[in-house]
Amino acid sequence: METVAENACFGGVQGVYKHASKATGCDMTFGLFLPEDASHGPVPVLWYLSGLTCTHENAMTKAGAQAWAAEAGIALVFPDTSPRGEGVADDDAYDLGQGAGFYVNATQAPWAPHYRMWDYVTEDLPALVFKNFACDPEAQGITGHSMGGHGALTIAMSLPGRYKSVSAFSPICNPTGSDWGRKQLGAYLGDDQATWAAHDSSLLMQDAGFDGPVLIDTGTKDQFVDLLRPETLSHAMAARRQQGAFRMQTGYDHSYFFVSSFMEDHVGFHAEAMSKG
Repeated sequence: METVAENACFGGVQGVYKHASKATGCDMTFGLFLPEDASHGPVPVLWYLSGLTCTHENAMTKAGAQAWAAEAGIALVFPDTSPRGEGVADDDAYDLGQGAGFYVNATQAPWAPHYRMWDYVTEDLPALVFKNFACDPEAQGITGHSMGGHGALTIAMSLPGRYKSVSAFSPICNPTGSDWGRKQLGAYLGDDQATWAAHDSSLLMQDAGFDGPVLIDTGTKDQFVDLLRPETLSHAMAARRQQGAFRMQTGYDHSYFFVSSFMEDHVGFHAEAMSKG
């Protein structure tokens, strides 16, 4: 593992690191904020998965999460959104290829050799983080924005017991029924739509739900709301009587202005859940 940068931040350290990933077969870069509390022992960790076109850097610099994480004494991990580099397949469209890994393990050419973001986020990167940094594997939460909200929800519901809490900012809620999903799932996983269901949070909520609290925020003026299909997840949560909250925030759009406006709520939500052991 290579240290790209480390900066003092709210009494802790905001680092950027690069490592060779077994899952993706290429070098990957991630951000990690460790609060001052980590100098005294392992701290809870919140994973933040970013959206289309983003890298590890977008949320790290725009979300305003470090101040609230420092106050709560929790670490933040900011993975990249896809494999990158020479020899990694890409597409001219912004919503497929590099920057758009969709948090799945691709099975189709030309994506399969490197696009294994599910394994990267759930196995490869956690193993590295918990081995090298003062983070507590027994106190984890996961969140994300847009494509990252989709990833956070599907991962959390598919790995019961791992995460104490899950939240999302304007998540893609029903990718099997949206152009933000059908295109990518078809490209990465193939034409058999039965394989897509495992990556649809609304369908997973119907079938299994989440074994902890859920917090969802979406803006009423989100310019992509028809692609996000928030009503599908809201209905599934209500039908299941899922513990949690689904909030439509008046006047907010899809931007990081929206994310940063409600970051305090989300960090506090996860900090409370992770403190309960």
